[in-house]
Amino acid sequence: MFGIQHYTSFILAVFVFQLIPGPGTFAILGATARQGIGAGMGAVGGTLTGDLIYMLAAVLGLAALLAAWPGVFAAMQWLGIAYLCWIGWQLLLQPVSDAGAERQQKISVWGHFRTGLAVCLTNPKSVMFFMAFFPLFLDTHADTQTLALLIVHVSLISLAYQSLLVLAGNTLARRLSHIPALRRIATRLAGLALIGFGLRLVFDQR
Repeated sequence: MFGIQHYTSFILAVFVFQLIPGPGTFAILGATARQGIGAGMGAVGGTLTGDLIYMLAAVLGLAALLAAWPGVFAAMQWLGIAYLCWIGWQLLLQPVSDAGAERQQKISVWGHFRTGLAVCLTNPKSVMFFMAFFPLFLDTHADTQTLALLIVHVSLISLAYQSLLVLAGNTLARRLSHIPALRRIATRLAGLALIGFGLRLVFDQR
């Protein structure tokens, strides 16, 4: 369908990959828990933009370019690792209180967008994933229109899933807002998760 072979499998695969939590998921949930739907959707916009950049890069063959200069690729990976760990450390140190919540409200939607974009772009392996994923669903007669449709499908499914994630996260955060200890635990767990992703990437480099 639409020039995409194994169309049903393609859609299911994209849904499955969305269900696997990653740094972007925690960035979205963290923004939503702290400042509500607007902040969460700002982070969603950032992660979607990051994914779009990597999908376009995959289509344009940036992965092959990075492979030709492994030093550049390695530098991008280490920069990503450092950034993930830095964000996680900030969440571990961040005070979680009513006064802290008031200060956090000063962060603009654009600020959460930048954070979501940065978290997404700090994993340069994403471009390699899309380079390996897209060919699985292209036939020998595929053209640029088919590639564009693949990108549109991934973007729309990601938008739908992440929007539901924001709505669910906001509902849960509002119900638990009167329990400061749970907010503190959720913030600390998000920080540990981001640091964990960064440390996993460290071991992957060895």
